[in-house]
Amino acid sequence: MSNVTVDFTKEIGKIKVMHAVNNGPVVAGADQTRGNQDYYRAARIPYARTHDASFYAGYGGEHTIDVRNIFTDFSADENDSNNYDFACTDQYIKQIFTYGSKPFYRLGTKIEHEVKKYGSIMPPDFAKWARICEHIIAHYTEGWADGFFYDIEYWEIWNEPDLDSDDSENKRCWSGTEEDFARFYTVASTHLKSRFPHLKIGGPASAGDEAWMVRFFDRIKKDHPPIDFFSWHWYWTMPDDVSRKATKIRKILVDAGYKDAESILNEWNYVRGWTDEFVYSIQQIIGMKGAAFTSACMSICQHNPDVDMLMYYDARPGTFNGLFDYYTMKPLKGYYPFYLFANLYELGTQAESFSDDESVYCVGAVGNGKRACMVTYYTENDDEGAKKVSITLKGAVLDNLQLFILDEENTMSKAIRYTVQGDTVSIRLERNSILYIEA
Repeated sequence: MSNVTVDFTKEIGKIKVMHAVNNGPVVAGADQTRGNQDYYRAARIPYARTHDASFYAGYGGEHTIDVRNIFTDFSADENDSNNYDFACTDQYIKQIFTYGSKPFYRLGTKIEHEVKKYGSIMPPDFAKWARICEHIIAHYTEGWADGFFYDIEYWEIWNEPDLDSDDSENKRCWSGTEEDFARFYTVASTHLKSRFPHLKIGGPASAGDEAWMVRFFDRIKKDHPPIDFFSWHWYWTMPDDVSRKATKIRKILVDAGYKDAESILNEWNYVRGWTDEFVYSIQQIIGMKGAAFTSACMSICQHNPDVDMLMYYDARPGTFNGLFDYYTMKPLKGYYPFYLFANLYELGTQAESFSDDESVYCVGAVGNGKRACMVTYYTENDDEGAKKVSITLKGAVLDNLQLFILDEENTMSKAIRYTVQGDTVSIRLERNSILYIEA
């Protein structure tokens, strides 16, 4: 028997944004594009990071988001609005807002696996690159160049500069050295923060190399450039390891003098391995194991004060999308953790909860006279069996109890096989499943 306690009488803080994603909705069109916009809106996803959007034609492809796609000739005058091509990015940003999210704008380029690089090449003039980004931000927040006055507060400088070492023969995200990047970030963030002090300027979307992070902060300590948020990535199989990673990174930030910077894990998903185990990994991402991993990570990181936001990779149609079927655009099992966590987020306040089983995760919330919790049984062991779970709900009204099950056989079906004794519910959960309780 696994035992969970949710005490709705003890409020311990805000429900954080654990249900943001990379990339926005796909809108059905006359060009035979299949859409998921209505499902996307229903999920109430708070933020959509724009990284790798240019891989997908439905967002505008190679004419979208990336700095080189908007300002196509680096030798041109960055102050002349005629040298910017905003058309496809305008449409994509509008779609994100229209269907309920706010863009988390990544300034830089998509990852480039190809033999020849285009966007990941180190800019020849760091200050000019910063001024180009200044104009992009001004277009979307100040109306420059027939632009907009959108509320986009997060602006992220670059992506995964630490993915490949300085001596790598195939640098997929940053062609320069570590030292080059430290200078680049310092120039760009200092300029953008001075120009837009009310916005959040940060980055660098680290691939998760802690040693690289320490060296990066050592290189920038003299100038101490602005870092309103520090973004990083982690792909793994155990939610507890994700939480421990967040705690290590928080310590690095504090030691570097950035204790007030938000720590944002803005790429994460289930990955057992990148070579021999990769096919297995993507098979799990689109199934119930991936959904349970997602829910478990949301739950454990909600409990951990060392991480401020999670942004799942990826809602863009492709390999890592556990939310929507690539062909039909209809929800997969992995869609529902986002929908359910949005319910908790709307309640607003976290309730104290505990589990005595390391494979059973829980997060509870209260607000507006309502109480709810999400209980997840996740295991990496594919031979693990079902569990009987006892859930004590302190301060709940069990007369109005509703239980919903997400597992291999059920998609948010009302549970009918459970027992109630006093303030405790007992139920059998299958391996890799999610139970949502409203009380």
